[in-house]
Amino acid sequence: MKAAIVENGQIVIINRPEDIKLNGKKGAVVEVLGCGLCGSDIVKFRQNLAANGTVLGHEIVARIKEIDSDTGFKPGDVIVSSHHVPCGRCEFCQSGSESMCAHFKATNIVPGGFSEYVFLSEEHLQNVAHKKPEHLTDDEAAFYEPLGCCVRAIRRAGKINTALVVGFGSIGNIMAQALKAFGVKTYGYDVRPDRMAGFEPAQDAVDAVFMTSGADAALDTALKSVRDGGKIIVFSSTPANTGYANNEIYYRELTVLGSYSPTPADLKTSLDLLAAGKVDVKGFSTIYDFEHINQAFADTIENKTFKAYIKIR
Repeated sequence: MKAAIVENGQIVIINRPEDIKLNGKKGAVVEVLGCGLCGSDIVKFRQNLAANGTVLGHEIVARIKEIDSDTGFKPGDVIVSSHHVPCGRCEFCQSGSESMCAHFKATNIVPGGFSEYVFLSEEHLQNVAHKKPEHLTDDEAAFYEPLGCCVRAIRRAGKINTALVVGFGSIGNIMAQALKAFGVKTYGYDVRPDRMAGFEPAQDAVDAVFMTSGADAALDTALKSVRDGGKIIVFSSTPANTGYANNEIYYRELTVLGSYSPTPADLKTSLDLLAAGKVDVKGFSTIYDFEHINQAFADTIENKTFKAYIKIR
């Protein structure tokens, strides 16, 4: 079984001797058709946060090979799945912070999306997996999980009428489209205006600023763009790991909140938005064959591609 692992600061494709099997467990063995390259994969890779042997990737589209499940899935079904599953019972889940749930953080797809085969537990199948709509291409369907993250951020923002998305990479673009689908008047900002795909700059202060840019300079843009009493939704990490000015937050009564990862309900909404064409990702992805995964990482780091999708088979 081929898998791309992190090895001393490089991505190396190896043949793993072990196969992924059910071995009496409830769940499914799936053939990974492809996997999107997430910004979090890039952060883990560049900052050496992933141990040697780690298989990155979680934005998978896959075909069920073998299954023992109480769900309606069957061999041959093409599905999308997220990688984490909340328990639904703990204090975090009961208070609406499912992505802080210990069980959520402990669950994952095995060994990772940049692999020929992956094991999905029964929990995954029951909570965060869905059949792929037939009219969506695999690379379009791979936006299921990242768009779910955007849906989560919008819901955490609460009632807003106007919003500015700062940073118009692929995530900023789908965030803006999702905001529009939720009925929010949405504006855009990027140092490259050609990326903003019809979203105009804001002329007035907005109710909420969504920080999809990983640039430290974007913090100032957010403070200048949000209205007094407004909200800044932090949706990305920044290299310097700096914060928003305390006195700005205090005197202007700003709310700064983070949004990290989606719930099962957010993921279902994400798939509905993609299936209905309310979030359109046609042509967003550059498709790389598995053996060219290093090029996909390099092109993403150098901003040569809008979104990389690794075709496994």
